Amino acid sequence: MGKGITFDSGGISIKPSKNMDEMVGDKAGACAVLSVMLALPGLKPNYRVFGVLALSENMPSGSAQKPGDIVRASNGKSIEVLNTDAEGRLVLADAMAYVSRELKPDYVIDIATLTGGCTVALGRYASAILGNDQKLIDALIASGENVFERLWQLPLWDEYKDMVKSEFADVRNISIYNGEASTITGGAFISNFVGDLKWAHIDIASTSWSRESKFYTSSRATGVGTRLLLDFLKR
Repeated sequence: MGKGITFDSGGISIKPSKNMDEMVGDKAGACAVLSVMLALPGLKPNYRVFGVLALSENMPSGSAQKPGDIVRASNGKSIEVLNTDAEGRLVLADAMAYVSRELKPDYVIDIATLTGGCTVALGRYASAILGNDQKLIDALIASGENVFERLWQLPLWDEYKDMVKSEFADVRNISIYNGEASTITGGAFISNFVGDLKWAHIDIASTSWSRESKFYTSSRATGVGTRLLLDFLKR
């Protein structure tokens, strides 16, 4: 499953103009999933693989979502929206609820340019991973090492899940301690929509866009996640 915000201005909680041009890359997770699905026939898998793209655009307008709004996800859970620039997790919430309710796969992996905090924590050379199934996480970390799309695991303790509980709704879209552990609390938010699925969340905000070339990646949009997921599926 890939987050695909085709352009992310931040909405009413608008971003600074500096580097906003890079927000055309806020669909990198969806692009990785689409690339995997296009390459998948070459692997000839003997199992089913679903590719789910959670697509939207985040722009201000007279009818735009506002801080303070309470919305209801497709699984019935209510969400207090406190920052419209934390929009990717809203589209992933509906997509995850759909996958949990309708597709019921053995495993689900979501990949998303979810949090700027991931770049603060890990820089440009590792993506973050967390989830509820250690076997799945370990397999993805191994694939990341194999194809040089490296992952670093973060915790998902109950205390982090408590940070996205809302006084007025089931969950809130940013932490009660705004800015703290944002990559973890982004994953903690999504965990509310996973149901009983074995799940891993990969935050590629730190690695999806680069201003330099390395032997394993290009500058600008890097395509991160494509090689990782294909290697995982081959294994």
